Formats: sequence, C-alpha cells, structure tokens
Amino acid sequence: MTSFMDVFYARVSTSDQSLDLQLDAAERAGCGKVYTDTMSGAKASRPGLDECLAFLRPGDCLVVWKLDRLGRSLRHLIDLMADLESRGIGFKSLQESIDTTTPGGKLVMHVFGALAEFERALVVERTKAGLEASRARGRRGGRRNLLSGKKLELARQLRADRTMSVEEACRILGCSRATFYRSTSTL
Repeated sequence: MTSFMDVFYARVSTSDQSLDLQLDAAERAGCGKVYTDTMSGAKASRPGLDECLAFLRPGDCLVVWKLDRLGRSLRHLIDLMADLESRGIGFKSLQESIDTTTPGGKLVMHVFGALAEFERALVVERTKAGLEASRARGRRGGRRNLLSGKKLELARQLRADRTMSVEEACRILGCSRATFYRSTSTL
C-alpha cells in the first residue's frame, strides 16, 4: 500500500537569508520530505523545485510556507497549480491558508486563475489600443530602416555602379549584406 506524503519546498533569495523559519514550518506541518533552493524566485529553473516536482506522486501534497516562495509570477503559479492538479497532487500554502485538497482551496486557486486571465486580456487590449492610436497619428511599428536618406541613395548608386564589391559597400554603409540587398532591391 502506497502512503501519501506532504512534501515541503522552501526558498530564500540570497545566501545571507536563512531557511530556518520555513524549515520550522515544514516540521510543524509534519512534512515527510523537504527540498530547498537559495536563489532568486525569478529564475526559470531552480534545481530544488525541479527535483521536488519530479519526486511528487499522485496523492502527495506540495506544501510551501508562502506563495511567493514558489512562483515567479501569478501566471507561473497558475501553471504550476494546473500541472499539480493534472497529476493528482495537492497544494498547500501555510501562510495564505490555501489547501487545494479542499473545495475552498480549489475555489481560491480558480479565482487566481481567472484574475490572471483577466490581467492578460487587459494587457492585450491596452496594447492593441496603443498601436491603433499610433497608426492613427501616422506612425508605424517596427524597427527603423538602417539605410535611409543619403545612405540609401549612396547604397543604390553603389549597387548600380557594380565597381565595388557588396562586402566593401556594406563596410562603407555600416550594414549587413541582407540590409544592403533589401534596401536596394527596388532597382
């Protein structure tokens, strides 16, 4: 018979900080195994977290002292929660009193997910509105042309003359071959 385990993940950002508070909480919560990291939460890959997630089995529960110890962002937290749920793994945050093994805890995580979705939709909406306003003022997006004005005129003359190699023309103009050809292709 397989027994389920509460597995604790603890993280501090720098080696100057102590894991003691979190480790004491893990002991009080009766967690059978503890994984730790000493690194910024902004890092995409954290060895302790990766090892912890690989260890968890269906029926186990991932426990953290506080939500900010686990996720880099709300989106990252939501993705982690979805992954844990799909694998049949529970989640508890001791400070926020979130426990996805209960209906109330599941509700809280779904609310977080809805808020993250709403935030993404607002960002997309604001971006589109900003682009439309710029277009209405005659601006267009993208990188400015490297060869324009006198440089573009010189590039066209150099390409038409054919007495100079493309490499030498690019060196004079300070551009790549692709830019040279793209800018002078109307000839």
